[in-house]
Amino acid sequence: MDNIGYIEIIVSGVKGNLKLTPDTFDIKELTEIIEQAEKLLFPGERKDRPLISYQMEEGSVKNIFKTSLQAVIGFSAIIGQVETTNNIDFLELNTAKAFEFFQKTAVKKDYAFEIKTSVQNSPSLKIDKSTFYYRTSENWVDAEFYFYGKITNAGGKDKANIHLVTDELGTLYIQTPQEFLAKVEENILYKTYVIRAKGIQNSKTGEIEKQSLSFIELIDYNTKYDEQYLKKLRSKAMSWLSKINTDEWLKDIRGYDA
Repeated sequence: MDNIGYIEIIVSGVKGNLKLTPDTFDIKELTEIIEQAEKLLFPGERKDRPLISYQMEEGSVKNIFKTSLQAVIGFSAIIGQVETTNNIDFLELNTAKAFEFFQKTAVKKDYAFEIKTSVQNSPSLKIDKSTFYYRTSENWVDAEFYFYGKITNAGGKDKANIHLVTDELGTLYIQTPQEFLAKVEENILYKTYVIRAKGIQNSKTGEIEKQSLSFIELIDYNTKYDEQYLKKLRSKAMSWLSKINTDEWLKDIRGYDA
């Protein structure tokens, strides 16, 4: 299949006196690797992504992810840029977080990771406790946002949140106090609202860290045309506009006195 490529994430190290192999690699660690691989290849909305298949091989633990060759070629370019610059600040948030995960794991467990692709002559990236692949924290600042969209879910047993489907950012999961949801009198599901929220944003790229969003205010966004409301606004405006000397106002706008 000419349109299929793959990436390899090779993990080496020891657990106590045991060398890392497929037989000593715990299923929890495997689950984490799979989750990060998806973020590396498809950092945005992933519901419509191509199929990703998986296989494990010896040496030490070789994790192979096969998917669209186009995605693999793009990721190969990312590896090259990261390896050349020793920097991950330019990456989309989920991709940068995936690299940070490997870096933190390398330091915590003294593992070494090698990430490479099937693209011919493509670079490989090595991450171990001597490397430093972290985002620059100074680039991330507190911010306030207004999100417009449809609420598709609200609640939660422990950590309550609102699911807001937006056109530009996909589905946002906004942490929301249970006390607020308990007091909402009307059914807010499948209705359009503006949600005012706070979170963290990259001051250079404008990217929003979606996992940081927390609820401030729910604003009813009513797009229904209301003729009576518009008449009231016009009547208020007319009483104010009738007091204006139009000649003087035009002179002032045009910037001359005579």
